[in-house]
Amino acid sequence: MSTQPSDNAEPGAAPAAVSTDAGNENTPTVAGSEPDAAKHAQEEPKVVNPTEPQPTAPVDSEPKPAAAPAQDTDSPADVKDSVSTTAGELSPLAQLWKAAEGHPHFEIWGVPLSDPERHIPTQIIFQKFLNANDGQVEKAKDQLLKTLDWRQKTQPQQLLRKMFSKAKFDGLGYVTTYTAGDAPAVDEPEQKEVFTWNLYGSVKSLDETFGNLQEFVEWRVALMELGLMEINIGGAIKPITADYDPYKMTQVHDYKGISFLRQTDVAKAASKECIKVLGDNYPELLKEKFFLNIPAIMGFFYGLMKMFVSKKTLTKFHPMSSGTNLAKEFVNTKVDGLGDKLPAEYGGKGADLKTLGKAPIVQ
Repeated sequence: MSTQPSDNAEPGAAPAAVSTDAGNENTPTVAGSEPDAAKHAQEEPKVVNPTEPQPTAPVDSEPKPAAAPAQDTDSPADVKDSVSTTAGELSPLAQLWKAAEGHPHFEIWGVPLSDPERHIPTQIIFQKFLNANDGQVEKAKDQLLKTLDWRQKTQPQQLLRKMFSKAKFDGLGYVTTYTAGDAPAVDEPEQKEVFTWNLYGSVKSLDETFGNLQEFVEWRVALMELGLMEINIGGAIKPITADYDPYKMTQVHDYKGISFLRQTDVAKAASKECIKVLGDNYPELLKEKFFLNIPAIMGFFYGLMKMFVSKKTLTKFHPMSSGTNLAKEFVNTKVDGLGDKLPAEYGGKGADLKTLGKAPIVQ
C-alpha cells in the first residue's frame, strides 16, 4: 500500500556557492605568487617585449577556499524522508497511525492495525478514511478515532457469531461473491465482485423487524462485516490511492412489495440510523448502490434528489422501477458475464440468493 508523499518535500541541501570570477575557472589563487604585481600595476604603461614573462593581475591578500562539492539531491535517504516528512512533519498516513496506535481498540473491519508503511491492509483502511475526507488529515483522523470508539463499544466482529431472530431477519439480507468463469471465490480484488443484498420485501412485519432499533442495526452491521470478509482487505498485497480502489462492494436494496406511502415511524427511524452508522464507520466501501422496484412516484423524488447531491455520490446511486433490469447494468465489469451470474429474478441466469448467498446467523 502506497503512502502519500509530501508535496513540499525537501530533497537535499542546496549546492555550495561557487565563485564565478572570470579567468580563475573556480581554481583558488594563492597570495604572494607574484610579489611585484602591485608595483607593476602602479607604473606608467610601457611597451612590453612579448617574449618576456607578463605580470599577473592583483590578487587578494587571503587565499580563497576551494568550492565545496555539490550534494547529491537524489540520495535514497533524502527521497525516503520526503515521503514521510515535510519540514519535520509526518505524512498523512503516518499521522493517522500515530493517532490510532494510542487508541485501546486495535482493529477495523477485521484487520488488526499496524504501521501502514509496512502493512498494506492498514494502509488501505487509512487511505479510505483520507479519500472519504478529500485528503484532509484532521477530518480523517477525527472520523478514524470515532470509528475506533464505535467499534470498541459495538464489537462488530462478534456480531458475526450472534444469533438473530429467524422470524425477524430470515431472508432479509445476503452477501454474494462472483468471479470469472466457474472459478471459486478468490482473494484478488480485480477478479471478483462482492454484493450485499437487502430484501426489504421479505419483511413480514415492519414494526416487528424494525421495532427494536438496536437489534436491527446490529443485524445490518453483521451483514456489512460479512461483506467485508468477502472483500478480504486483510489479505491485500496491493495498495490503493485516491483514484484506484478495488476494495468496494455493490449494494442492492429491493423494495418489492413495500409501500413507501405506508412506512411506519420505526422503519423510517431504522433506515435513518443505518445510514448514519454505515456512513460514519464504513467509508469508501460502496462501489454502486441500486434501489430496485421503486414506485414511479419515488423515482420522481430520486430524480429531484439528484439536484442536491454531489456528482461523486450521484454516480453511485441507481433507482430502478423494475428489478429484472438489474443484470443489464453489468455489461462492462471486472467479471465477464456478471449479469448472467445474477439470480433470474434480477435478469440473470444464476442461482437464487438463498442458495448462493451468505447471511448473518438466524435461529
